[in-house]
Amino acid sequence: MIRLLSMIAGFGVLAASFGAAAEELRALPHQPGTNLQTFQVQGMVKEVAADGKAVIIAHEAIPNYMEAMTMPFTIKEPGELTGLRPGDNILFRLRVTDSESWVEGISKNTGTQTVGQAARLSGGSLTLGPSKAGETPAPLRRHPLLDYPFTNELAQAVRLSDFRGQALAITFFFTRCPIPEFCPRLSKNFEEASEKLCAMPGGPTNWHFLSVTFDPEFDTPAVLRAYGERYQYDPQHWSFVTGPREQISELASGSDVKFEPASGFINHNFRTLIIDAAGHLQMIFPTSGNLSDAIVAEVVKAAAMPGGSPGSNGREAEPRTAALAR
Repeated sequence: MIRLLSMIAGFGVLAASFGAAAEELRALPHQPGTNLQTFQVQGMVKEVAADGKAVIIAHEAIPNYMEAMTMPFTIKEPGELTGLRPGDNILFRLRVTDSESWVEGISKNTGTQTVGQAARLSGGSLTLGPSKAGETPAPLRRHPLLDYPFTNELAQAVRLSDFRGQALAITFFFTRCPIPEFCPRLSKNFEEASEKLCAMPGGPTNWHFLSVTFDPEFDTPAVLRAYGERYQYDPQHWSFVTGPREQISELASGSDVKFEPASGFINHNFRTLIIDAAGHLQMIFPTSGNLSDAIVAEVVKAAAMPGGSPGSNGREAEPRTAALAR
């Protein structure tokens, strides 16, 4: 079973296995020649965009594709969301190509089964997964990667637990990625989101971005620092992280990031995770498009969650992140 280490629990999640889906969902046959996959999925509407072009759904696990999670989906057909409200249980088709994904064929699920994800802080870990009403998940041990000393672009030890009380945005990349729409777009998202957050009047300061390389042999701290400078990064709010391949692989796998070397390139999927100041996994963006505005909106909400620094001004967070930059 794929695990999602939901990173930075309370002061640094990481780690918890999703439970089995309430019901097995069937992936329809792959359609050759188009790189198009279609999945029939069950979920619950969490939010409907006012323009009718997007919807946030808490969906059940999709066997052989992804675990249960809450995430935004694009809508292509006008009127697809008509009549839908938060809380509606639905069935829908998820369509995925190499470059985009969208949902269609949405219908209300009139069956008796409901869809839900429990999120509970326990023992320094965040447990996410389908749950029954009144069911209490078993406590989980604090995950060792919370305190593992990864290395940042300044050649300093950095632990996920260092970011207690801060909203986090985390993504995975490698500096040699040559395709603009892939890793460079992920880094551009963080660059643009950083600029917008820093320029926001009265905006939060208890936030931090983590870009984790899955090419640790090449991406040394010096390489990461030079790369970060290309994106005008501020080490008080953005760190580039490397470490031993085993720990990087475990961190990536736990975040549902899959990667493999291929003829000098690294094939991988996309994940940008938003974790709130209380340590809860708030949002997952599974694409590499222009997400800067969406990241800003999610980070603002995440930074204001109880458990962050006093107020939302980050008075406690700033010295902590500054210490990482020294």
